[in-house]
Amino acid sequence: MAVTECFPYLRVSDAEAAIRFYAEVFGAKELFRLVDPGDGRIGHAELELSPGVVIMLSAAYPELGIHGPSGGAGLGLHLHVDDADALLDRAVAAGGTLLRPAQTQFYGERSGAFRDPFGHEWMVGHSVEALSPAEMQRRWDALARG
Repeated sequence: MAVTECFPYLRVSDAEAAIRFYAEVFGAKELFRLVDPGDGRIGHAELELSPGVVIMLSAAYPELGIHGPSGGAGLGLHLHVDDADALLDRAVAAGGTLLRPAQTQFYGERSGAFRDPFGHEWMVGHSVEALSPAEMQRRWDALARG
């Protein structure tokens, strides 16, 4: 068996608002959506963040055991972007909550994090230095020692 693709699948309280938010923050392009004929909820949508980078989402369906995050995200999504600072600014301006401002990290990336209005945590970063895993470990060890 071979895994050929992996798509983050987000469950949100308001799928229409989430699609607008992701379009504004990430420049997401909606590929398509399936609308529940009974109540109009978005049962499935696919958004392309950039060529080959797709996320899927749906409205919550509590009656089917499908819920959005509550009390904090159980998973975070990490995106490599051109400019982490600019994307964090855009996310906050669109209604996201800044969790960690962008900082240059020991592992050679400038990164920060925000929570979107639907409870999902997004870590965004851009490379500032190419490092080997051994060098990252050396730096981490040095930080841990103080």
